[in-house]
Amino acid sequence: MPNIKTILQVLPSLNSGGVERGALEIADFIVKNKYKSIVISSGGRLVENLESNGSKHIELNIGKKSPMVLLNIPKIISIIKKYNIDLIHARSRLPAWIIYLALKFIPKKIRPFFVTTIHGYNSVSFYSSIMTKGDRVIVVSESLKKFVFKNYKIEKNKVFLIHRGVPKNLSVNKNDKEFKKWNSVWQASNRNIRGRAILTLPSRLSRRKGIELFLKLIQKLKEQNLKVVGLIVGDAKSKNYLEEIQVMIKKLNIQDHILLLGFRPDIYNIMSISHIVFSIQTVPESFGRIVVESIKIGTPVIGFNHGGAGEQLKHIFPEGIVKLNNEEELFRKTLLFLEKKPKVKKFNMFTLEEMKEKTLSVYKSFENNE
Repeated sequence: MPNIKTILQVLPSLNSGGVERGALEIADFIVKNKYKSIVISSGGRLVENLESNGSKHIELNIGKKSPMVLLNIPKIISIIKKYNIDLIHARSRLPAWIIYLALKFIPKKIRPFFVTTIHGYNSVSFYSSIMTKGDRVIVVSESLKKFVFKNYKIEKNKVFLIHRGVPKNLSVNKNDKEFKKWNSVWQASNRNIRGRAILTLPSRLSRRKGIELFLKLIQKLKEQNLKVVGLIVGDAKSKNYLEEIQVMIKKLNIQDHILLLGFRPDIYNIMSISHIVFSIQTVPESFGRIVVESIKIGTPVIGFNHGGAGEQLKHIFPEGIVKLNNEEELFRKTLLFLEKKPKVKKFNMFTLEEMKEKTLSVYKSFENNE
C-alpha cells in the first residue's frame, strides 16, 4: 500500500477568500499530523502565515490565463520529482489542468494521487470538467454535489461531500481587553456612525456579490429616516467596478450611509458589532462561510435562499431566509430585524475541525487502497 508523506496543494494565489483560507487550514492541519506540506501559487499576503506554520511555498504563476502558463508543466514535473510528491490537491481549474497534463509525463508507478475540490458553480464546459477528473473529488455543499451530478458524468463513489467550516469555539468576547481596545479605536475612527445600526456585507466587490442590491437597500432605509450605516468589507475585484460602485453611491445620495472598508483582518469584530450581516449573492455560492461565522458570533443573517448560503440558513437560522433577488422581501425583513433583533441559537454543524478531519481521511483513503 502507498505511504503518503508529502502533499502538494495548488491554487492561483494566496491573497484572500474562502479557497485560500481552506488551503491554509488544510496545510496547517497536515503539518500537525506529520505530513510535509507544500503549496504552489503566485503568492500573496497569506504566504507569510502559511510558511510560519511549517509549510513550504513555491511561487509559480499557475493561474494566469495565458498560453505561457503551459511553461509551468515542466516546472511542475521537476517539483514532483524533487520533493517526492505523493498527492496533489488542486483547488482551481487552470492549476488543475496544469497538474493533470504534468501527471501524464510521470510514470504510473511513481505518479502522485490527484485530488480536486470543486469550490463553485463553474460554467458547465470541457474546461470546467477538469475538476471532476481527480482520483477523488471533494464538493463543499449538498447543493453543489447535486449540480455536479446533474451536469457531469462522474463515478459517485469518488465524490466526497465535505462542508467547509468554522472553528467550534469561534466567538468574540466583548469583555476581553483586546476587544475593548479595538472597539475604542473603532469608535474614535468612526464617530460619524455612532448611534446607528450597523448593517454589514462581508464581500469582495464584484458584480455577483449583491453589492448593488445592498446599496439600494441602504437607500430605502435612509428614505425611512432610519439611523443605519452599511459597511462593505472586502477587496475590490477590479478598479473599474470599484469606480462604478462609488458613482452609484453618489447617485443614490448615500455617501454618509456607506463605508467601503476594503480587506479587514478584524472582520469578526466588525461582524460582532453589526446589527445584521447580509449574504445576498445574485449568483449562488457553493458554500461561503459568512452565514456560519456570523451566527457563531451571535449576529443574525439575512440571505438569499439559494446555493450553500441557503443550505446553511435552512439548518441554522431559517428566520433569515429571503427569496432570491426579492428586493421588497429583503427590505421588509431588514425592517423587521431592525425593529427587534432576533436571537441566534448555538449549533454544532459546519465545523472547521470536521472539515479538516474529513479532508485528511480522503488523503488517507489512498493509503488504505479504498
